[in-house]
Amino acid sequence: MISINKATVKDVSSIVEIGKISVEESHRGSCSDEDMNEFLESNYNSDAINAELNDINNIYYIINYNDKPVGFSKIILNAKHPNIVTKNVTKLDRIYLLKEFYGLKLGLELLNFNIELSKNNNQSGIWLYTWVGNNRAIKFYLKAGFTIIGSHKFYVTETHYDVSHQMFLNFF
Repeated sequence: MISINKATVKDVSSIVEIGKISVEESHRGSCSDEDMNEFLESNYNSDAINAELNDINNIYYIINYNDKPVGFSKIILNAKHPNIVTKNVTKLDRIYLLKEFYGLKLGLELLNFNIELSKNNNQSGIWLYTWVGNNRAIKFYLKAGFTIIGSHKFYVTETHYDVSHQMFLNFF
């Protein structure tokens, strides 16, 4: 059984746990252990996630499989980007799924949910960044219809960045 529900403050610990595990699994090879640990400690703690959940611009959803939280997403509506001339576009800021649930199409379910949510909010497309070394994610997004439209320096720490693809899916 699959359910997707809007995240609330009661989901903070699930988001922290899933985020730490998934980010590390997906991006560990992109930087030193020290940089990865600093990033995870700064971005995936209760205070940081609580603050994000309380920001009205952030829309978080949790995907549950058999009543267990196994992934989450975060989108931001009307998130302009200089490489995108289309108006009213959504940023898919985060989408993570625990590795043990790969292959069940839960990531696709969550992505499609966010695409429909964006469309229902009069958005014209959805964009994201993904690390150039995350081949699984790149293939996933390309298969879903995204195109690579640019690159971006994603700062893991103040002194280390990873190059990421900027990807865009135009709804029209």
